[in-house]
Amino acid sequence: MTAVREVVPSAMAGERLDRVVAMVTGVSRSAAAGLVAAGAVRVDGEVAAGRAGRLEAGATVEVELSDAPATAGPAADPAVAVVVVHADTDVVVVDKPAGLVVHPGAGNTEGTLAAGLLARYPEVAAVGQPGRPGIVHRLDKQTSGLLAVARSTAGYDGLVAQLAARQVGREYLALVWGRPEAPAGMVDAPIGRSTREPTRMAVSARGREARTRYQVERAYSGPEEVSLLRCRLETGRTHQIRVHLAAIGHPVVGDRRYGGHRQGLPVPRPFLHAARLSFTHPVTEEPLEFTSPLPADLTSVLAALTRET
Repeated sequence: MTAVREVVPSAMAGERLDRVVAMVTGVSRSAAAGLVAAGAVRVDGEVAAGRAGRLEAGATVEVELSDAPATAGPAADPAVAVVVVHADTDVVVVDKPAGLVVHPGAGNTEGTLAAGLLARYPEVAAVGQPGRPGIVHRLDKQTSGLLAVARSTAGYDGLVAQLAARQVGREYLALVWGRPEAPAGMVDAPIGRSTREPTRMAVSARGREARTRYQVERAYSGPEEVSLLRCRLETGRTHQIRVHLAAIGHPVVGDRRYGGHRQGLPVPRPFLHAARLSFTHPVTEEPLEFTSPLPADLTSVLAALTRET
């Protein structure tokens, strides 16, 4: 990572944070908003709460930029199937299957959701960050479910702002080992990169704030004691639900990375599905809400369990 540090001069006093970030880094306003939403911008040592905040003269702005080389972005690939549940001129909502990577990254350069979106909506190539056309949030490769994508700059800016303000509703269904002591609760623990394994996330005092609410939907007693939880994100950190549930002793069933792979209950992947997504349309301001049923591979797992009465 490369850090850019700038003291706000008097001539820029009163400017919006995203405009200042764009000016000092050379990125677009949309990309600057994305950096703020990702927690990569600090003002006077504190992570910026939103892109629209006005800055005072003398404030110190610090921005963390990836050292990865710039990319022209993924190539359109019509072979990638995209299940669209909503589309208009500014926003697309898709139902992502498990096994599909959202955008290119290390070891996954082709056959991504982004490539499929470009084939269907070529205009998204000019929206958002390079290499991540239209992408405002992600799902892990093996996580299925709902994902919002921006189709216009106005759509991107509005969705990024709502994510930063925690105004996007995101609910997941997760099957976990054991039984939480309380039928509902919240895990409030900061998450950061593991110092031992950089590809893993972990609860860490040096991490960024993270909160996950959960509610037990169903309890099962056989062949293993497991519980189906409905989890709601209040923040959106990498692997947040998986890390938080593992931290309280109830890892996601089938999650090898965070201690959820055990004998006795075969599952095809981590049992995690983005089941509900809600937000305000970034242009029309219409409230939107979408739901996605559990896919067949996960419903078959539940069908083999004995539900407690």
